[in-house]
Amino acid sequence: MSEETAERGADDRSDASGSGSDDPDGSANADGDDNADAPSGSAALEHVLETVRDRVDPDPDERDRLRKVADRLAERAADAATDRAPDADVVQVGSTARNTWISGDRDIDLFVRFPPELDRDTLEEYGLAVGHATLPDGHEEYAEHPYVKGTVEGFDIDVVPCFRLESATDIRSAVDRTPFHNSYLLERLDDDLAADVRLTKQFLKGIGVYGSDLRTRGFSGFLTELLVCEYGGFRPLLEAARDWHPQVELDPEDHGEASFDDPLVVIDPTDPERNVAAVCSSANVARLQHYAREFLEEPAIEYFEPDDPASLSESQLQEHLKRRGTTPVAIRFDAPDLVEDQLYPQLRKSLDGVTTGLDDRGFDVFRATAMANDDGSNGHGLLFVELAVDERPTVERHDGPPVHVKGHAEGFYDAYTADSDVYGPFIEGGRYVTERRREFTTARAFLESDRLFDVGLGAHVETALEDDYEVLVGDDVTALLAEFGAELRRYFEPVP
Repeated sequence: MSEETAERGADDRSDASGSGSDDPDGSANADGDDNADAPSGSAALEHVLETVRDRVDPDPDERDRLRKVADRLAERAADAATDRAPDADVVQVGSTARNTWISGDRDIDLFVRFPPELDRDTLEEYGLAVGHATLPDGHEEYAEHPYVKGTVEGFDIDVVPCFRLESATDIRSAVDRTPFHNSYLLERLDDDLAADVRLTKQFLKGIGVYGSDLRTRGFSGFLTELLVCEYGGFRPLLEAARDWHPQVELDPEDHGEASFDDPLVVIDPTDPERNVAAVCSSANVARLQHYAREFLEEPAIEYFEPDDPASLSESQLQEHLKRRGTTPVAIRFDAPDLVEDQLYPQLRKSLDGVTTGLDDRGFDVFRATAMANDDGSNGHGLLFVELAVDERPTVERHDGPPVHVKGHAEGFYDAYTADSDVYGPFIEGGRYVTERRREFTTARAFLESDRLFDVGLGAHVETALEDDYEVLVGDDVTALLAEFGAELRRYFEPVP
C-alpha cells in the first residue's frame, strides 16, 4: 500500500495566508544588474525554488495520463462494488488526488467504501473481489486487512476496501480514516499550497527524513501536507522549523483534548486522540531544524537531492579504524522474512539489548547501528557496534553490602569466603568487596556465547540468531563491505 493510503496519522487544516513563495525583496540586484550570474538573498532562494519546481511539478501530459487511468479504474471499481453493495462508492485519495504528487510518482489509491452494516469478513470478501475485478493481473497484499495491488500503464494502483462512516472517530481500521483526511485537505489545499507541498516533500526527501515507515521514522505525506497548510507554505514552514523548541505542538482544529510525549505533535484534525507525527523520531525532527537553518542561510539545490553514497572501500574503512582506535564488532545473520515495518523495530530492540549487554560487561559501547541488506541478494541483518574497550582483565570487582547491614553483609561474607576462586572478601569504604573471575574477557566471547540470548532481542531476530550467526571483530568487518559498504560510509562519515 502506498504511504498516503496506509498512513495511520492524520490531516491538517490551513489558515494559511499564502503559498510561501515570497517575492524577492530586490536587495540582491539593487545595482540594477539583471544579468548577475549568482543571485543572493531572497533572489537566490527563489532561483533555487523555481529550479526545483521545474523538476517536481508534473507536466500537463503526465497529469492527463494519470487522470485517464485513475478515472477508468475508478469507474471499473465502482461498477464491481455496487454490484455487491448498492450503497458502495469509490474515492481516489492520496497525493495524486490532491495534486501534491511529485513528477515521476506513480501511485493511484482507490478506496472502495462499503456501508457500515457489513461485517468485517464480508468487507474483506467484497474488497478483494472488487480489487481483482479492477486489476485482473493484480495481487493481494495485507495491511490491517487484505487489498489488491497492481500496475496499469506504469502506474502503481492500490484498491483498498474500507467502511463509509460519518466520523473518523468511528473507524474500525486505520484505513477508514484516509477518506476523512482526503476530504479535509481537499478543502484547504489550493494550487499554491499544493505546489509548496511538492517542494516540501522533495526537500524532506533530499535531507533523508521523508517517510513514515518504521525504518525511516520521518515525515509522512499527510503530515507534510498538514504542516504546509498550517504554516502557509514551504518557506514559512522552514522559518518556523528552524526555531522550534520541542515539544512542538500544533492543533489545527483546536481540539485541545489529548496530550502526547512526542517531540512533534500535530493533532489529527479529524480524530483528537491521534498524533499525526507520532512516528517522527526526535533525530528527524532535529534534522529538519538543522537543514531548515542551513537552507535559509544559504539556499542550494543540493538540499533537494537525496544522498546516495558510494560504498566505502576497504582501505577507507581501515583508515577510519586506525584513526579512531576503537574496535568494531558485528553480528551478521540471515534476516527474518519480515516487511521493513516489522523488521526494523526488531533490529533496534536487538541492538539495544546487545549494547546493554556489552556495556554491562565493561566493553564500553562508543556508537552502534543496525541495518539490513535489502538488495535481494543475501537478506542479511547486521548489528554493528563500535567499542572503546574490547578486552577486560580476568578479574572484576564486585561490591557487596555495607558491613553494618548485618544480615546481607554476613550472607555476602559467608558466600564468598567459601569461594576459593575470589580475592577477598575485604573491606573498602565501609563495605565488603571481592574481586572475582570475569565471565567474559573479550566482547567476542560474550557475543558467541549463549548469554547473548539473555539480553532482550527482538523475537524474530532471536530465532534467526538461534539458527546461525557470525561475529566479526576488528579488521574482519571489512568482509561486510560488499553488502553494507554504503551504510558503513554513512556510519563512519556521519552528517546531521
